Amino acid sequence: MFFSFIIPVYNRPDEIRDLLSSISSQDYLDFEVIVVEDGSSVKADKVCSDFGSKLSLAYFFQENSGQGFARNFGMKNANGEFFIILDSDVILPSDYLSKVNQAVQARKLDAFGGPDAAAEGFTPLQKAMDFAMTSFWTTGGIRGKLKDPSKYQARGFNMGVSRKVFEQIGGFVDPNRGEDIEWSIRIKKAGFRLELIEGAFVYHKRKNTLWSFAKQAFSFGQNRVNVSRFHPEAIKLVHWLPTFFLFFLISLLINGLFLKIFFIPHLLIFGAWAGLVIYQASWKYQSILVGDLALMTSIIQLCGYGSGLLLEFLRKQVSG
Repeated sequence: MFFSFIIPVYNRPDEIRDLLSSISSQDYLDFEVIVVEDGSSVKADKVCSDFGSKLSLAYFFQENSGQGFARNFGMKNANGEFFIILDSDVILPSDYLSKVNQAVQARKLDAFGGPDAAAEGFTPLQKAMDFAMTSFWTTGGIRGKLKDPSKYQARGFNMGVSRKVFEQIGGFVDPNRGEDIEWSIRIKKAGFRLELIEGAFVYHKRKNTLWSFAKQAFSFGQNRVNVSRFHPEAIKLVHWLPTFFLFFLISLLINGLFLKIFFIPHLLIFGAWAGLVIYQASWKYQSILVGDLALMTSIIQLCGYGSGLLLEFLRKQVSG
């Protein structure tokens, strides 16, 4: 099977260099690379030209329109039977594409999503952010492991679709507001087979500061509401759990400072959760520092997502 990597990039030439380097090391070689520069002021054209002798690579520049529409542009100009969409801040293991090819053909998939992970060389903070986004204690582990892989909603940092899917239902309908989740839902509604390929993971370089990570988590909560404009069923009870966690922390703080009602039980519940987060993260990454940081990033991720979902939901109700 012939694949086309579709990669939008915006002011990140160093990131795209790392990604292209990992693509050039794939052990499956039947592919091309489409890089779409989405109106960047710091361009990646020189970086792409450096890989001209190593990869079948096409570089395009367009006026800034958002990553969703940049991906659409890339797919329209691709030659592959199957499109693989990646964010520029990921790195691929050398056997990534061979695992995708094997799973797509063996399972007769029309589309897939893959998980993300932290590479050994990532910083402690990046590993803690990875834990906050993938752990059972924060997201339920839904980004990487599911008993039923058909329930997975693919994310744009690591997903793929057949040319048939793109030609039949079109591409992304939003530039950057949960557009990947909306597309996943639409693909399944059209009767195509989209599943998680657990082994097709990427190393995902997270945001470099806690503040940028918090803003990202907040926007993820907002995006879930935006997706509900197209698919009202997109918001389920499980998506409200971070908001409940936020309310729990607020009540814990108020009880501790003023009311003293059920403070000890609340504190014990929080302490048990915090202990499990620190223990599991420390064990997973073999670092107590990562475990301590993971508690901080987990709280930020849950509160950011929960507040973003709540505020955007209220705004939508007020605006009608």
